[in-house]
Amino acid sequence: MSNTPFPETEPSPARSRQESHFNRARSSIRRAISGHSAKMRAILRPEIEVLNSTLEKLDQGVICIAAFGLVSRGKSAVLNALIGQKILQTGPLHGVTQYPRSVRWTIPPLPPLNKGGSSQVQVELIDTPGLDEIEGQARAKMAQDVARQADLILFVVSGDITRTEYEALCQLRKAQKPIILVFNKIDLYPEQDRQTIYANLQRLGAATGDDSILQELLSPDEIVMIAAEPAPLQVRVEMPDGKVSYEWESPPAQINELKQKILKILNREGRSLLALNALVQARDVEERIARKSIEMREKEAEDLIWQFTKYKAIAIAVNPIAFLDIVGGTLTDLALIRALAKLYNLPMTSYEAGKLLKTILLSSGGLLLGEIGTSFLWGLGKSAAAISAGENPSNITAFAGAAIAQAGIAGYGAYAIGRAAQVYLEKGCTWGQLGSNTVIQEILNQVESHTILYRLRTELQQHFDKSTP
Repeated sequence: MSNTPFPETEPSPARSRQESHFNRARSSIRRAISGHSAKMRAILRPEIEVLNSTLEKLDQGVICIAAFGLVSRGKSAVLNALIGQKILQTGPLHGVTQYPRSVRWTIPPLPPLNKGGSSQVQVELIDTPGLDEIEGQARAKMAQDVARQADLILFVVSGDITRTEYEALCQLRKAQKPIILVFNKIDLYPEQDRQTIYANLQRLGAATGDDSILQELLSPDEIVMIAAEPAPLQVRVEMPDGKVSYEWESPPAQINELKQKILKILNREGRSLLALNALVQARDVEERIARKSIEMREKEAEDLIWQFTKYKAIAIAVNPIAFLDIVGGTLTDLALIRALAKLYNLPMTSYEAGKLLKTILLSSGGLLLGEIGTSFLWGLGKSAAAISAGENPSNITAFAGAAIAQAGIAGYGAYAIGRAAQVYLEKGCTWGQLGSNTVIQEILNQVESHTILYRLRTELQQHFDKSTP
């Protein structure tokens, strides 16, 4: 057990934000789990199990910290030093760790987030095999699976970073998780060499192109120097009778800098970090659920779209007032969008339906807006024909012709909007009041610039740009 006290206590507003992030994440995931019919729950069982597991991890406050690196960098020794006990096997041979293992690290209680409350979290440390030891797809899958579970990644090196390590680090950052770069075995280097290597590691993200993102994820604050298992030193022992002997003695681990760094992160943003990573996992699952729902209900959706298309065409054809054609057509389109959302069991308020309709109209390259304008002109002609029909019955023919043309245009617009709405609903399942993307965006908008979460904003924003309806 560690007796290390927590670093500085964050101001109360910061701790309150953590609690808000945590509670919003739980509400978001619970919303994603609930509301499915018995039939759909059976079909979506794998996805719902993942969501339940994510919610359970969140409720228990378990933060996973995974150690990655090449063989013989001392990953197991680093985790043992953090725990204060030699639980994980270490040794001079390559590949001592053959598969991922996890151990619980008991840390001091965090300061309460609010009066009478508790923000205690549990920390699970995950040890992994060397990334250069497992071949091909098996290595990639292992790293991907562990990184997905992790809330924080420790990448352990023991000197100047190699090309293999650099490539592995670039792959790990795609998991969109905070990374601490751990320079281990500093006891093997003279002070000058040690500082030179440290300076090289600080310049790690200076490259241009895709790799430059490392500069945002690895600031100097996230690079620490330690000696998890210092090499034994020979000491001279002089006995009271004057006899002299020499013994090998293991110096204590130099782990305090890393320990303090982790504890500071947990205190400052631990529950926000836990909430954010839970939401990222939930977002991926929600997107799979939406895709399955759309695939399963394709026939029902097609029938629903055609039904609204007919209603809109008929209603506009018989209505004699041009202005009401536009109003009625818009209300029909909004009702169609909400009906599709209900069919797919996706959240959709009237306000969100209006935003989606506007997006569809604007993204159509002006085509649908042009159709509305054309329909309105036909509606004016139809209105004029209706007014004059009382004086000249032959104008009824003109009214009928305009009504048929306008009905065709309206029907086409309704069908096009319905099909486009299907695509947007699939992308927009994670938005809405408690959608995972919405809550993720809320958290990222509130984190302070000096936090480790702040440097994830660029990575996560790329996903928003692709998924925003």
